[in-house]
Amino acid sequence: MLIHGAGGNHLSWPAQLRRLPGYTVYALDLPGHGKSGGKGLASIPEYGRIVCEWLGLAGLTKVVIAGHSMGSAIALWLALEHPDQVTALILIGAGARMHVHPELLQGSGEPASFLSVVSQVTDWSYAEQAPENMVRLARQRMAEIPPQVLSGDFLACDGFDVMDRLERVGQPALVICGEVDRLTPLKHARFLASQLPNARLVVVPGAGHMVMLEKPGEVAAAVTGFLTG
Repeated sequence: MLIHGAGGNHLSWPAQLRRLPGYTVYALDLPGHGKSGGKGLASIPEYGRIVCEWLGLAGLTKVVIAGHSMGSAIALWLALEHPDQVTALILIGAGARMHVHPELLQGSGEPASFLSVVSQVTDWSYAEQAPENMVRLARQRMAEIPPQVLSGDFLACDGFDVMDRLERVGQPALVICGEVDRLTPLKHARFLASQLPNARLVVVPGAGHMVMLEKPGEVAAAVTGFLTG
């Protein structure tokens, strides 16, 4: 199951992961995102409970959860609160806590500054060498969501902190980080991988926060190797 990050949707995941050969893959749109109706939420536990409810409705009792950024926080929450349902974790652009700059928190919810925040966030999300058309498309997609949804996502990220609970996450975990990630820098991934009892870290050279879109082949290969192992 793939869980996207703040302001994202199922298209935040490349086809190489959404159609991973040999596996049944679910790529969710969280409430208020993409093709999902409803309102966006403002805390990781709220999102986690919605995902857990969806798992029950879908009849899925055990899943491997891959989360990107805010999605990785939701994945960690599920592993801690509902460990019997989580077989393993794939944490991309992740951290044990995710503080958001106050200017982004305030500006994302105000129509006058919303587009400026979207532009800033998308610029920070990609490595400098990322194709401009990729960054432009990401900017367009994020600008389509209501400001209050992005603001709620940032509030959810800012309130997330499980630094003192990581030792309780017993599932196998793969931590993937872009070498030049500016939103969740490599030091956060290294800390996460070192504190989780059963984790390994993969660093993707030359990639930023949206590592799975910038380097889809490398990420898919790492995920496949992890699942096979």
